[in-house]
Amino acid sequence: MKKKPFDKYEYYLRSVQSPEADAQFLQRKYQSLRGEKAIVLREDFCAAFALCCEWVKANKNQQAIGIDLDPETIAYGREQYVPLLSADQKSRLQLIRKDVTKKNLPTADIICALNFSYFIFKEREKLKSYFSSVLASLRPGGVFFLDCFGGSQCQHAIEEETEFQGEGFSYFWDQDSFDPVTHNALFHIHFKRKGEAKRKKVFTYDWRMWTIPELKDILAEVGFKQTVVYWEGTTKSGEGNGVFSPVTKGEECEAWVAYLAALR
Repeated sequence: MKKKPFDKYEYYLRSVQSPEADAQFLQRKYQSLRGEKAIVLREDFCAAFALCCEWVKANKNQQAIGIDLDPETIAYGREQYVPLLSADQKSRLQLIRKDVTKKNLPTADIICALNFSYFIFKEREKLKSYFSSVLASLRPGGVFFLDCFGGSQCQHAIEEETEFQGEGFSYFWDQDSFDPVTHNALFHIHFKRKGEAKRKKVFTYDWRMWTIPELKDILAEVGFKQTVVYWEGTTKSGEGNGVFSPVTKGEECEAWVAYLAALR
């Protein structure tokens, strides 16, 4: 049987994203912080806005707003994901092609910047400007969610392969470089389908590796009242178990992923 043409966004979704689980996580954490359900989600740097689609599918009252500058990814989502929604779900989804740092953006109960997307801001003032814009757009009682990663392993050039044996492909996370003075780092994602050559640099990320203390300080400076850090638990073998709990202290890990919830 002839293979389908390679679709980089499909393989990114299959290997990196979990939009349904993310939608549940955001709603669950918002409820634990605020004692009520969030209605409006705004996904900044939404790309193909898979999370937005899952948000409107989860509850008939929930609304989602996706914001991104890239016309290609927005067009992909319109072509691939929107047709799978019902007419009612489509009516509760709004897509905007705009810079997320601009003023007068739609307000929301939850605003999120996931997949480390805000790491594109390498200068402190630019990140601070973005956080200020988010605060201005949050409704009373709103929460801003970010994810973050780090650890000693993330300060070395290293390439890791994840095999999806049942699906016939491998995903490669390649940290090409890290500068300890600037914390700038270059990453690539490669894919290899069974029986085919490795597709190199399908996605490339030129980021600054922000730390949790830096993020908390900037969020406080722009006016967020509190920031809660959610740290991932571990299994007996020392692997991440996918359960994120609020902490005031983390663990010394070679590599970790955490979430931050900043409260308006």
